[in-house]
Amino acid sequence: MTLKFSLGIALSPLDQLPELARTAEEAGFTSIALPDSLFYMKSQAAKYPYTPDGSRFWGPETPWVDPLIAATAMAAVTTRLRLYTNVLKLGSRNPLLLARQVGSVANLSGNRFGFGVGIGWAPEEFEWCGVPYARRGARVDEMIEVIKKVLDGGMVEHHGEFFDFDELQMSPAPSEPVPFYIGGHTDVALRRAAKVGDGWTSAMMKFDDLQTTIARLGELRAEYGRAEVPFEIQAVCIDKFGRDGYQEQYDAGVTDAIVVPWLAAGIGFDGELEAKKDALRRFAEEHIQNPIN
Repeated sequence: MTLKFSLGIALSPLDQLPELARTAEEAGFTSIALPDSLFYMKSQAAKYPYTPDGSRFWGPETPWVDPLIAATAMAAVTTRLRLYTNVLKLGSRNPLLLARQVGSVANLSGNRFGFGVGIGWAPEEFEWCGVPYARRGARVDEMIEVIKKVLDGGMVEHHGEFFDFDELQMSPAPSEPVPFYIGGHTDVALRRAAKVGDGWTSAMMKFDDLQTTIARLGELRAEYGRAEVPFEIQAVCIDKFGRDGYQEQYDAGVTDAIVVPWLAAGIGFDGELEAKKDALRRFAEEHIQNPIN
């Protein structure tokens, strides 16, 4: 087994995405990691959890696209590249509508889609979409159950605390199971990943914290009797780069490194497309064509 590389395309102009996907596939990247943001609220009621001061590192004009729509568009111009959300915020959405969308992307992409999910950090995204912010963790746990149940195919029903419906069926069901990758750095999130996930996906994280988290996931997977079940670790490590850095990530248990090669080359998120493509190819020559294992 070798270290896989996913291309992070957050904050890129939308018209660049299809060509970046084609170039990533040609260069040998395994996947595209697709971010999610519903809207930019002028004032935030909660701190963003992945920066030291809780501020957002994007502004109201920063480009975003619905990740499920982006996945379909990028799947249409590639044949092997996998696509996964990193991560879609479940809490403010409806699980039946999502099941319909996820199943559609999985079918249209030829089972090249992975569903990375999290709760969501912003109270406004819940409240302004008509969903209570309170008990969001329990609600998301039930949402995952509902979506998995529907995607399995056939006639299903559900009678839970937050969602209730009689027998229904969505067709066609994906011909292969859609992998679920669970995001979040809290112990509750890690337990969720260990218990029901096919993997865990990180936000920005230092290597020492990443090592500690991977060890904790191993403990929890053993606790839930899932130590031998295949499990992916998708990591955005912010302080280990280059051959030695990626080797350290792999040795620590990372299966998939999420990278943005143009940033390392001094090219901004809004940089020229051709410069980004050149950065992708140079990264692949150094790290993908000479595998890390």
